[in-house]
Amino acid sequence: MSKIKDHIHVIGMQMDLGASKRGVNMGPLAIRYTGLMEKLAELGFSAVDKGDIVAGEPETENPKMKNFKPIFEANKRLYEKIADTLNHGAFPVILGGDHCVAAGSIPAVSNHYNTIGVIWVDAHGDFNSDETSPSGNMHGMSLSAVTGFGPEKMVSFAEKTKYVDPDHVAVVGGRDIDPDERRRMSAAGVHVFSIHDVDRRGMAEVMKRAIDVAGNGTDGIHVSFDADAITPQEAPGVGTPVHSGLTVREAFLAAELVAETGKLVSLDMVEINPILDEYNRTGILACELILAFLGKTVY
Repeated sequence: MSKIKDHIHVIGMQMDLGASKRGVNMGPLAIRYTGLMEKLAELGFSAVDKGDIVAGEPETENPKMKNFKPIFEANKRLYEKIADTLNHGAFPVILGGDHCVAAGSIPAVSNHYNTIGVIWVDAHGDFNSDETSPSGNMHGMSLSAVTGFGPEKMVSFAEKTKYVDPDHVAVVGGRDIDPDERRRMSAAGVHVFSIHDVDRRGMAEVMKRAIDVAGNGTDGIHVSFDADAITPQEAPGVGTPVHSGLTVREAFLAAELVAETGKLVSLDMVEINPILDEYNRTGILACELILAFLGKTVY
Protein backbone atom coordinates (compact mmCIF):
# COMPACT_ATOMS: atom_id res chain seq x y z
CA MET A 1 0.00 0.00 0.00
CA SER A 2 1.25 3.50 -0.82
CA LYS A 3 2.68 5.58 1.99
CA ILE A 4 1.56 8.74 0.20
CA LYS A 5 -1.43 10.05 2.08
CA ASP A 6 -4.46 11.74 0.56
CA HIS A 7 -3.48 14.84 2.53
CA ILE A 8 -0.32 16.73 1.62
CA HIS A 9 1.29 19.61 3.48
CA VAL A 10 3.55 21.82 1.38
CA ILE A 11 6.16 23.55 3.54
CA GLY A 12 8.60 26.11 2.15
CA MET A 13 11.96 27.19 3.51
CA GLN A 14 13.25 30.56 2.35
CA MET A 15 16.91 30.00 3.14
CA ASP A 16 20.14 30.42 1.20
CA LEU A 17 22.49 30.83 4.16
CA GLY A 18 24.06 27.41 3.72
CA ALA A 19 25.41 28.19 0.26
CA SER A 20 28.02 30.52 -1.22
CA LYS A 21 25.58 31.99 -3.76
CA ARG A 22 22.42 33.82 -2.81
CA GLY A 23 19.02 33.28 -4.42
CA VAL A 24 17.80 29.77 -3.60
CA ASN A 25 15.74 31.30 -0.79
CA MET A 26 13.32 32.24 -3.59
CA GLY A 27 13.04 28.62 -4.75
CA PRO A 28 9.75 27.89 -2.93
CA LEU A 29 8.12 30.89 -4.60
CA ALA A 30 9.34 29.80 -8.04
CA ILE A 31 7.92 26.30 -7.59
CA ARG A 32 4.58 27.55 -6.27
CA TYR A 33 4.32 30.04 -9.14
CA THR A 34 4.04 27.12 -11.57
CA GLY A 35 0.69 26.15 -10.06
CA LEU A 36 1.87 23.40 -7.74
CA MET A 37 -1.10 23.53 -5.39
CA GLU A 38 -3.65 23.45 -8.20
CA LYS A 39 -1.85 20.56 -9.88
CA LEU A 40 -1.78 18.58 -6.64
CA ALA A 41 -5.55 19.07 -6.41
CA GLU A 42 -5.94 17.86 -10.01
CA LEU A 43 -4.13 14.65 -9.01
CA GLY A 44 -6.77 14.11 -6.33
CA PHE A 45 -4.82 15.22 -3.29
CA SER A 46 -6.12 17.40 -0.50
CA ALA A 47 -3.13 19.75 -0.39
CA VAL A 48 -2.59 22.50 2.15
CA ASP A 49 0.03 25.19 1.74
CA LYS A 50 1.57 25.63 5.19
CA GLY A 51 3.53 28.70 4.12
CA ASP A 52 7.23 29.42 4.35
CA ILE A 53 9.77 29.50 7.13
CA VAL A 54 12.03 32.50 6.61
CA ALA A 55 15.59 32.18 7.85
CA GLY A 56 17.16 34.95 9.89
CA GLU A 57 20.03 37.26 9.02
CA PRO A 58 23.54 36.00 8.17
CA GLU A 59 26.15 35.84 10.91
CA THR A 60 29.90 35.20 10.82
CA GLU A 61 30.58 33.76 14.27
CA ASN A 62 31.98 30.39 13.13
CA PRO A 63 33.82 30.25 9.76
CA LYS A 64 33.80 26.42 9.89
CA MET A 65 29.98 26.44 10.05
CA LYS A 66 28.93 29.64 8.36
CA ASN A 67 25.59 31.08 9.53
CA PHE A 68 25.08 28.21 11.95
CA LYS A 69 22.70 30.03 14.31
CA PRO A 70 20.08 31.22 11.78
CA ILE A 71 20.29 27.90 9.89
CA PHE A 72 19.75 25.90 13.07
CA GLU A 73 16.87 28.08 14.22
CA ALA A 74 15.12 27.86 10.84
CA ASN A 75 15.64 24.09 10.65
CA LYS A 76 14.32 23.63 14.18
CA ARG A 77 11.10 25.32 13.07
CA LEU A 78 11.02 23.08 9.99
CA TYR A 79 11.57 20.01 12.17
CA GLU A 80 8.62 20.99 14.35
CA LYS A 81 6.38 21.75 11.37
CA ILE A 82 7.11 18.41 9.72
CA ALA A 83 6.57 16.56 13.01
CA ASP A 84 3.17 18.21 13.25
CA THR A 85 2.37 17.28 9.63
CA LEU A 86 3.25 13.63 10.22
CA ASN A 87 1.36 13.51 13.52
CA HIS A 88 -1.75 14.70 11.63
CA GLY A 89 -1.37 11.90 9.09
CA ALA A 90 -0.31 14.14 6.20
CA PHE A 91 2.55 13.75 3.72
CA PRO A 92 5.23 16.49 3.85
CA VAL A 93 6.59 18.10 0.68
CA ILE A 94 9.42 20.47 1.53
CA LEU A 95 10.43 23.22 -0.89
CA GLY A 96 13.95 24.61 -0.47
CA GLY A 97 15.98 26.62 -0.02
CA ASP A 98 19.48 25.27 0.02
CA HIS A 99 20.17 21.65 0.93
CA CYS A 100 20.57 22.54 4.60
CA VAL A 101 16.82 22.02 4.83
CA ALA A 102 17.39 18.24 4.79
CA ALA A 103 19.03 18.58 8.20
CA GLY A 104 15.62 19.70 9.45
CA SER A 105 13.36 17.45 7.40
CA ILE A 106 15.10 14.09 7.65
CA PRO A 107 15.45 14.00 11.47
CA ALA A 108 11.74 14.82 11.81
CA VAL A 109 10.77 11.98 9.47
CA SER A 110 13.29 9.60 11.04
CA ASN A 111 11.90 10.35 14.49
CA HIS A 112 8.34 9.59 13.35
CA TYR A 113 9.04 6.14 11.90
CA ASN A 114 10.92 3.17 13.35
CA THR A 115 13.43 3.28 10.52
CA ILE A 116 13.66 5.08 7.18
CA GLY A 117 15.92 4.99 4.15
CA VAL A 118 17.10 8.01 2.17
CA ILE A 119 17.61 8.46 -1.56
CA TRP A 120 19.77 11.55 -2.01
CA VAL A 121 19.69 12.72 -5.63
CA ASP A 122 22.47 15.26 -5.97
CA ALA A 123 25.58 16.21 -7.93
CA HIS A 124 27.33 16.56 -4.57
CA GLY A 125 27.86 14.26 -1.60
CA ASP A 126 27.04 16.81 1.13
CA PHE A 127 29.06 14.56 3.44
CA ASN A 128 31.55 17.06 4.83
CA SER A 129 31.73 17.94 8.50
CA ASP A 130 32.82 21.20 10.06
CA GLU A 131 36.33 19.70 10.25
CA THR A 132 36.58 18.59 6.60
CA SER A 133 34.60 21.25 4.71
CA PRO A 134 36.90 23.41 2.57
CA SER A 135 34.35 26.25 2.54
CA GLY A 136 32.38 26.10 5.79
CA ASN A 137 29.15 26.16 3.73
CA MET A 138 26.66 24.10 5.68
CA HIS A 139 24.63 22.82 2.73
CA GLY A 140 27.61 20.54 2.13
CA MET A 141 27.26 18.94 5.60
CA SER A 142 23.61 17.92 5.82
CA LEU A 143 23.81 14.27 4.73
CA SER A 144 26.77 13.71 7.04
CA ALA A 145 24.85 15.28 9.93
CA VAL A 146 21.64 13.24 9.54
CA THR A 147 23.61 9.97 9.45
CA GLY A 148 25.48 10.75 12.67
CA PHE A 149 28.86 11.70 11.23
CA GLY A 150 28.71 15.34 12.25
CA PRO A 151 28.32 18.10 12.87
CA GLU A 152 26.07 16.81 15.67
CA LYS A 153 24.78 20.22 16.69
CA MET A 154 23.39 20.78 13.20
CA VAL A 155 20.60 18.25 13.95
CA SER A 156 20.23 18.54 17.75
CA PHE A 157 16.56 19.49 17.73
CA ALA A 158 15.34 16.93 20.27
CA GLU A 159 16.65 15.44 23.51
CA LYS A 160 17.97 12.47 21.54
CA THR A 161 18.77 12.57 17.83
CA LYS A 162 17.65 9.59 15.77
CA TYR A 163 20.13 9.18 12.94
CA VAL A 164 19.54 7.42 9.62
CA ASP A 165 21.56 4.24 9.17
CA PRO A 166 24.07 4.95 6.34
CA ASP A 167 23.52 1.40 5.10
CA HIS A 168 20.03 2.59 4.07
CA VAL A 169 21.30 5.72 2.27
CA ALA A 170 21.77 5.87 -1.51
CA VAL A 171 23.33 8.87 -3.24
CA VAL A 172 22.31 9.03 -6.91
CA GLY A 173 23.95 11.11 -9.64
CA GLY A 174 27.05 12.22 -7.73
CA ARG A 175 29.74 13.78 -9.89
CA ASP A 176 31.37 16.53 -7.77
CA ILE A 177 32.38 14.87 -4.50
CA ASP A 178 35.37 16.08 -2.48
CA PRO A 179 38.16 13.54 -1.77
CA ASP A 180 37.53 13.77 1.99
CA GLU A 181 33.82 13.25 1.40
CA ARG A 182 34.53 10.19 -0.73
CA ARG A 183 36.63 8.64 2.03
CA ARG A 184 34.10 9.49 4.73
CA MET A 185 31.15 8.12 2.73
CA SER A 186 33.01 4.90 2.00
CA ALA A 187 33.95 4.46 5.67
CA ALA A 188 30.39 5.20 6.78
CA GLY A 189 28.88 2.66 4.39
CA VAL A 190 26.82 5.10 2.28
CA HIS A 191 25.94 3.63 -1.13
CA VAL A 192 27.03 6.00 -3.89
CA PHE A 193 25.71 5.61 -7.45
CA SER A 194 27.71 8.14 -9.42
CA ILE A 195 26.89 9.60 -12.80
CA HIS A 196 29.33 6.98 -14.15
CA ASP A 197 27.10 4.26 -12.72
CA VAL A 198 24.09 5.88 -14.40
CA ASP A 199 25.94 5.97 -17.73
CA ARG A 200 27.20 2.41 -17.41
CA ARG A 201 24.20 0.60 -15.91
CA GLY A 202 21.32 2.86 -16.92
CA MET A 203 19.00 4.84 -14.67
CA ALA A 204 16.47 2.03 -14.25
CA GLU A 205 19.08 -0.34 -12.80
CA VAL A 206 20.64 2.36 -10.62
CA MET A 207 17.25 3.27 -9.17
CA LYS A 208 16.39 -0.39 -8.59
CA ARG A 209 19.55 -0.69 -6.50
CA ALA A 210 18.96 2.65 -4.74
CA ILE A 211 15.39 1.64 -3.87
CA ASP A 212 16.65 -1.69 -2.53
CA VAL A 213 19.16 0.15 -0.33
CA ALA A 214 16.65 2.66 1.02
CA GLY A 215 13.52 0.52 1.00
CA ASN A 216 14.45 -2.98 2.12
CA GLY A 217 14.09 -3.33 5.88
CA THR A 218 12.75 0.19 6.40
CA ASP A 219 9.32 1.69 7.03
CA GLY A 220 9.64 4.04 4.09
CA ILE A 221 11.86 6.20 1.89
CA HIS A 222 12.63 9.90 2.17
CA VAL A 223 13.81 11.44 -1.11
CA SER A 224 15.94 14.55 -0.99
CA PHE A 225 16.22 15.89 -4.54
CA ASP A 226 18.73 18.62 -5.36
CA ALA A 227 17.95 20.15 -8.74
CA ASP A 228 21.66 20.40 -9.53
CA ALA A 229 21.59 16.63 -10.10
CA ILE A 230 20.15 17.48 -13.52
CA THR A 231 22.47 18.74 -16.23
CA PRO A 232 22.59 22.59 -16.29
CA GLN A 233 21.49 22.73 -19.91
CA GLU A 234 18.08 21.49 -18.75
CA ALA A 235 18.06 22.96 -15.23
CA PRO A 236 20.00 26.24 -15.38
CA GLY A 237 18.46 27.79 -12.26
CA VAL A 238 20.27 25.91 -9.51
CA GLY A 239 22.48 26.96 -6.63
CA THR A 240 25.64 25.02 -7.56
CA PRO A 241 25.54 23.83 -11.19
CA VAL A 242 27.83 21.00 -12.32
CA HIS A 243 28.18 19.97 -15.96
CA SER A 244 27.17 16.58 -17.39
CA GLY A 245 24.37 15.62 -15.05
CA LEU A 246 21.21 13.56 -15.28
CA THR A 247 18.97 14.09 -18.26
CA VAL A 248 15.42 15.26 -17.66
CA ARG A 249 14.08 11.82 -18.60
CA GLU A 250 16.48 10.13 -16.19
CA ALA A 251 15.24 12.42 -13.43
CA PHE A 252 11.61 11.64 -14.24
CA LEU A 253 12.33 7.92 -14.44
CA ALA A 254 13.85 8.11 -10.95
CA ALA A 255 10.71 9.83 -9.66
CA GLU A 256 8.36 7.40 -11.38
CA LEU A 257 10.20 4.33 -10.10
CA VAL A 258 10.15 5.64 -6.52
CA ALA A 259 6.43 6.40 -6.84
CA GLU A 260 5.76 2.85 -8.04
CA THR A 261 7.23 1.38 -4.84
CA GLY A 262 4.55 2.94 -2.65
CA LYS A 263 7.23 3.48 0.00
CA LEU A 264 7.76 7.24 -0.32
CA VAL A 265 7.03 8.94 3.02
CA SER A 266 8.41 12.46 2.47
CA LEU A 267 10.09 14.60 -0.16
CA ASP A 268 12.54 17.53 -0.35
CA MET A 269 12.93 19.57 -3.55
CA VAL A 270 15.81 21.99 -3.11
CA GLU A 271 18.40 24.37 -4.59
CA ILE A 272 16.23 26.11 -7.22
CA ASN A 273 17.66 29.57 -7.86
CA PRO A 274 15.30 31.80 -9.88
CA ILE A 275 17.99 34.48 -10.27
CA LEU A 276 20.00 32.12 -12.46
CA ASP A 277 17.02 30.55 -14.24
CA GLU A 278 15.55 31.08 -17.71
CA TYR A 279 11.82 31.87 -17.69
CA ASN A 280 11.41 29.69 -14.58
CA ARG A 281 12.39 26.53 -16.50
CA THR A 282 13.88 24.95 -13.42
CA GLY A 283 10.94 25.91 -11.22
CA ILE A 284 8.56 24.30 -13.71
CA LEU A 285 10.73 21.18 -13.88
CA ALA A 286 10.87 20.96 -10.07
CA CYS A 287 7.08 21.19 -9.87
CA GLU A 288 6.61 18.41 -12.42
CA LEU A 289 9.15 16.20 -10.64
CA ILE A 290 7.26 16.62 -7.38
CA LEU A 291 4.09 15.50 -9.14
CA ALA A 292 5.92 12.51 -10.63
CA PHE A 293 7.21 11.45 -7.20
CA LEU A 294 3.63 11.62 -5.99
CA GLY A 295 2.35 9.36 -8.75
CA LYS A 296 1.71 11.43 -11.87
CA THR A 297 2.49 9.34 -14.92
CA VAL A 298 3.13 10.08 -18.58
CA TYR A 299 0.26 7.90 -19.82
